[in-house]
Amino acid sequence: MKTICATGLLLFSATAASAQLDTVSYPQERQQLRALLHRSGGAERVSCSDDIVAVGAKGDISYSVPQWQAVQATGKVVFKSVKPVPGSEIIRLYSGTTAVVNWLADVQLTVEGRPVALKVRRLEVFIKKETGWCRVAGQRTEVDEKLHPLTR
Repeated sequence: MKTICATGLLLFSATAASAQLDTVSYPQERQQLRALLHRSGGAERVSCSDDIVAVGAKGDISYSVPQWQAVQATGKVVFKSVKPVPGSEIIRLYSGTTAVVNWLADVQLTVEGRPVALKVRRLEVFIKKETGWCRVAGQRTEVDEKLHPLTR
């Protein structure tokens, strides 16, 4: 009886684990989002200008692209580049018009004039409007590579 229960539990957990994420439906939308992530430019290139909540790695929050740009204009933190680590994107789509995207970013910036390089995990929500995809929410979390080494 114990063997039957253990086998059933093992089969159930294996099935649940393999069915957790749909990463294949809506292939055209996935391609559009992936291209958007890899396009150069700042937050204004992907965000809905006046319909966004952006939370930074240290807890700062902005409610529009102009507000986010004003925070960047203080000069304490200047982003030089934010590039997706290839293959790190997990794109989940809902009804082909809403997407939740997780990805790892290689970030180069300066903090009070000093260069800083770090890895950041991104969680972003996109909606599809008549003009195309735009981000309505974003959250970044700095990766502590001493605690969570990134191996690729």
